[in-house]
Amino acid sequence: MLKDAHNRTINYVRLAVTDRCNLRCTYCMPEHMQFLQRRELLTYEEILHLMQLLAAEGVSKVRITGGEPFLRKDLLHLLEKLSATPGIDQISITTNGVLTRSFIPALQSLGIRNINLSLDTLQRDKFKLITFRDEFEAVIATFHSLLEHDMKLKINVVVMDGVNTEELLDFAALTRDYPVSVRFIEEMPFNGHGKTFSGPLWNYEHILNNIRAVYPLEKMADAPNATSINYHVPGHLGQIGVIPAYSRTFCGSCNRIRITPTGGLKTCLYGKDAINVRDLLRTGATDEYLMQEVQQAIYRRFANGFEAEKDNEKMVSMSEIGG
Repeated sequence: MLKDAHNRTINYVRLAVTDRCNLRCTYCMPEHMQFLQRRELLTYEEILHLMQLLAAEGVSKVRITGGEPFLRKDLLHLLEKLSATPGIDQISITTNGVLTRSFIPALQSLGIRNINLSLDTLQRDKFKLITFRDEFEAVIATFHSLLEHDMKLKINVVVMDGVNTEELLDFAALTRDYPVSVRFIEEMPFNGHGKTFSGPLWNYEHILNNIRAVYPLEKMADAPNATSINYHVPGHLGQIGVIPAYSRTFCGSCNRIRITPTGGLKTCLYGKDAINVRDLLRTGATDEYLMQEVQQAIYRRFANGFEAEKDNEKMVSMSEIGG
């Protein structure tokens, strides 16, 4: 088992397969993003080898992120191999939905049903303002197709002051007619612009208070290691959640690490890379040595995101880290 010094067990990896994206969301990507060369990315062979080693140490859950993961060529090949890896029980995907629709039947056939769809507005004009792309209709078509195929769908909404805060109730209303989990996420300081962000203002309590003014929220039991605090509106098909991504109230039960597209291992979203597994693999590290380095990096993990942030001299963009 992979444990840190605070007795937290790691069984979940968020794996970013690319830094490339077909949207340019203002809270995620710098204005002049310099994308990585293919040789800088972990190869699929390196990813599969790493995941086999991690699975042998108790990692059972993988979330595929990007960038936009469906921009990575032959992603289905990787997913097929991952799904056949002993010990990997659940594969989830976070996507912006622009390209996802055509892949849904193949995902179903692989047993992949957990999809997080990033959608920060329900208005086409505002979608273009946030993403700098006119792809709203494609994303909405993906939304409906995922539900038609009985996928377990979560909608990720990054709450941005003066941008989409007047739509909180519109998103909450989605749960009345659709069996979706709408999760409102505090904005974080990873926009790559060096600009202010609204996480401190629109924290999870403020978000909840705005929704409670209209909807009678009933608290639900949260899953172990959950990042979201979950609620239900009586009579609604879906759920509402808030993720204290800036407030960082869930650090004490964190069970996840992140692998960036270039192989950086992050033991905390707010921290710097602890090691680089790509470099270790490409310099001939044995499996035993590689896992020793991974285990030591995890053991040294900070108690919470605030401590990790203090040790991090440079906040990079979310597009570089992986969603």
